[in-house]
Amino acid sequence: MVTETKPSYKVIGTRPIRPDGVEKVTGQARYGADIKLAGMLYGRVKRSPHAHAIIKRIDASRALALPGVKAVVTSADLPEISDSAQETGEGPISIKDLSANSLARGKALYRGHAVAAVAAISTNVALEAIDLIEVEYEVLPPVLNVRDAMRADAPLLDEARRTKSVAGRGEDPTNVAEHLQFEYGDLAKGFAEAEIVVEREFTTQMVHQGYIEPHVSTASWTADDQLTIWTSTQGAFTVRTQTAGILGHPISR
Repeated sequence: MVTETKPSYKVIGTRPIRPDGVEKVTGQARYGADIKLAGMLYGRVKRSPHAHAIIKRIDASRALALPGVKAVVTSADLPEISDSAQETGEGPISIKDLSANSLARGKALYRGHAVAAVAAISTNVALEAIDLIEVEYEVLPPVLNVRDAMRADAPLLDEARRTKSVAGRGEDPTNVAEHLQFEYGDLAKGFAEAEIVVEREFTTQMVHQGYIEPHVSTASWTADDQLTIWTSTQGAFTVRTQTAGILGHPISR
């Protein structure tokens, strides 16, 4: 006879008080969207209507002439940075790629890719300015699913991309960023010994969890070159590291 002793835990199986619970249910908690600074400007982003297109020209002159508009930025305003990897909490990411994703550099790689951003005295002025920015595109054939993207004759999104694998870095341009293999046991033997093998293929849309606050960021860049950012994120330190890398700004500042 075997008698199992149920382990005693301090937290598991109990109902601990959440330190943020009272603030949230009473509406006192401050979220990213609650940050209001004196003289704050409001930003809006102009995005590509095309899934794959070369950006030939961006003319922001009409937007900059609109009263209340303080600045328009494109990828040309971001520093040229070397290709280095930074940890994101979900795996390493290229800072160079992250910069090009923040503001499209030469090419729009998906519908909704940010190509320019406006800072203005109000949200309405920023939205009006976005419509005044003229972007000339050379539309290219899109790649709409993973299997088409892996074909040898697929349109290349990034001509500098080479596949990384355990064998090293490939020589030919490709849409396949990396090839990883996870192996355990003898798969062929397992199939051979199985009484029943069920094989199916499923296709689904991309999904993402919903948050209780909107995505938002507020920044204050002071005269002494100190940058402070309030943002809605689960990873404050990784966001700080990535932002420093994109802007070429020291983490210590």
